[in-house]
Amino acid sequence: MLGTGSAENTTADTLQTNAELPKEDDDIARPEATFRYTVQNISQLKEQVLSPPCYVRCLPWKILVLIRNTTTPDRQQQKALGIFLQCNGDCDSPGWSCYGLGELKLLSYKPDGEHLCRKLHHMYHSKEDDWGFAHFISWNNLFDPDNGFIKDDSITIEAHVVAEAPHGVSWDSKKYTGYIGLKNQGATCYMNSLLQTLFFTNVLRKAVYKIPTVGDDSSRSVAFALQRVFYDLQFSDKAVATKKLTKSFGWETLDSFMQHDVQEFLRVLLDKLENKMKGTVVEGTVPKLFEGKMTSFIKCKNVNCSSTRVETFYDIQLSVKGKNNIYESFQDYIAIELLDGENKYDAGEHGLQEAEKGVRFDVFPPILHLHLMRFQYDPQSDASIKFNDRFEFYEEINLDQYLQEAPQIPAHYTLHAVLVHSGDNHGGHYVVFINPKGDGKWFKFDDDVVARCSKQDAIEYNFGGKEDAPYLARRATSAYMLIYIQTSQLKYVLQDVTQNDIPNDLCERITEEMRYEMVRTCGRKIRCKKFKSDTSVTSAKYYAKIFSAVKQFFTLQAIAGSKYKGR
Repeated sequence: MLGTGSAENTTADTLQTNAELPKEDDDIARPEATFRYTVQNISQLKEQVLSPPCYVRCLPWKILVLIRNTTTPDRQQQKALGIFLQCNGDCDSPGWSCYGLGELKLLSYKPDGEHLCRKLHHMYHSKEDDWGFAHFISWNNLFDPDNGFIKDDSITIEAHVVAEAPHGVSWDSKKYTGYIGLKNQGATCYMNSLLQTLFFTNVLRKAVYKIPTVGDDSSRSVAFALQRVFYDLQFSDKAVATKKLTKSFGWETLDSFMQHDVQEFLRVLLDKLENKMKGTVVEGTVPKLFEGKMTSFIKCKNVNCSSTRVETFYDIQLSVKGKNNIYESFQDYIAIELLDGENKYDAGEHGLQEAEKGVRFDVFPPILHLHLMRFQYDPQSDASIKFNDRFEFYEEINLDQYLQEAPQIPAHYTLHAVLVHSGDNHGGHYVVFINPKGDGKWFKFDDDVVARCSKQDAIEYNFGGKEDAPYLARRATSAYMLIYIQTSQLKYVLQDVTQNDIPNDLCERITEEMRYEMVRTCGRKIRCKKFKSDTSVTSAKYYAKIFSAVKQFFTLQAIAGSKYKGR
């Protein structure tokens, strides 16, 4: 439903404008909106005019209309109407950005008339806060009565805006989504995306909280560092830092992450957690959630000789190149390879024999990590390249056909997370789309910014293959890892995690650490202000007293808190 509003008058008193905006203005964080703007006395337009703002993703979007004189191919001057979409035009801050796409439409008043539509997409920022068309329509075509664009010397423009959550401006992820992000501290590549997926694997989060870490060195304990990250993600209101985790992990440089892919990082992290859980109440949690089993086999064709071996896996690598979808990749994974010619199988006493080699899945785990092989070594260029081929995956999949025996509980899985990379093998940007409750409501986690998104944004738009797709803020955007949860295990895996699930000693240690960090921060600010604003002895003594009082206050608070919890 549309309402009406008034625009500010320009310097020409005879020029009047009005706009129609959505009435549902209470949801200024909405991802998209459609609004209209009517410019009256268009024949007298001399300067640019702006519509009233329509808020999308908490930023003001306006329609900008102006007169432009353009040059035709035969070097003739031609008067034209320019129409642009402006985003956050009144902001003076230099560090913001917001990707938006949409459509500008010049409406025809004639019942059988055709509207003039033009689509656009742009990364808006402080130096380019408007984007559109300097020559949207020539002045002659605008006033051609056959087109029906003008009625009573007025025109109406309709804008449809779809925007991603902005960076560098006031965007309260917690307020608008209930979740918070992780700070982009550089040189961490895929880590933030992966940590979010582990956090939303609630049963794992609950187990991580229960790992005994009393006495662990906070700068070296991966388990405690992860506990702190999880705790902050659950209870903080602002984006969470990960420096202590990367330091404890020993991967503090970009080279560390570039030399290891996300699969290696995940395996190392889960291995550290599994070892730390041994001998505790949560021992066996990691294999219980992530471990599957498969049987690899070799069977001779002409003699009675075969070999089998049962193996466990925590993830599966699926080929993307030449495959249309996830089912074709699974079929390729279990395809039988013929060993013949120079590649015959050494069957011991039977000598070299023709044989069939392959694998069969025995059990799929409750949480299935699928790594899509987007990055592979290219012998021609002697470098790793990225395959951005279109590869379809689905919100729900059934893998019964790939098991050796029909399972008692169907291998039916629901998509929980999609990890996405934009760019090429030399670098790019990593984000993750997560379905936190398994109910089909998706959110995009882009480092410190979290926003609601559509199911289409999370799934279809990350198939890859369409380099020129208008909805892609960056080229070569595609999923490189998928996380599925067995549908029958959704409630168990995504069970609620509350304050009561966190041991008291861990809460106390984290609280003490937070208080200490706050005292240090206050001290730095006071000392900084002391040296910058006043170097007198009196002022120094004054700030020293403030710092001492603040420190004493938090110390007393810590003691009181410990006594209270000890009762």
